[in-house]
Amino acid sequence: MRRRAGNDAEPITRINVTPIIDVALVLVIILLVTAPLLSQADLPVDLPQARTREAENQRNVSITYTARGELALDERRVPADAFRGALRAKLAEPGNENVLVVVRADSGVPYGATRELLDEARTAGAKRLAVATRQRVEVAP
Repeated sequence: MRRRAGNDAEPITRINVTPIIDVALVLVIILLVTAPLLSQADLPVDLPQARTREAENQRNVSITYTARGELALDERRVPADAFRGALRAKLAEPGNENVLVVVRADSGVPYGATRELLDEARTAGAKRLAVATRQRVEVAP
């Protein structure tokens, strides 16, 4: 009996890793695409729209809160215990019934204190509130 030359091939004893690498790369790509989606909670939220420069073009009442705890209503300094009454009087003036109240709190003021200030403004009768922020300036490379 003669053997044919084509049948002399040795059996494959090594694992072909190319399909394993292909599957691993596909899984890595799927992970990279879906990871940003997993970092947000799956709760229905209606996010507010940002309107920059709106407050600059209209009449507003400014509340300034310094890092030392000093308060000012527009350009007039107000003691903390008289703040709510002064703001209520300011909002009762003619033309101020639907005015935007802008809170300018120092970045060193704790968030809780700023929130309490916003609550006091709401209690005093403010219908529209905004928190002033510094716009980020991006330098082009």
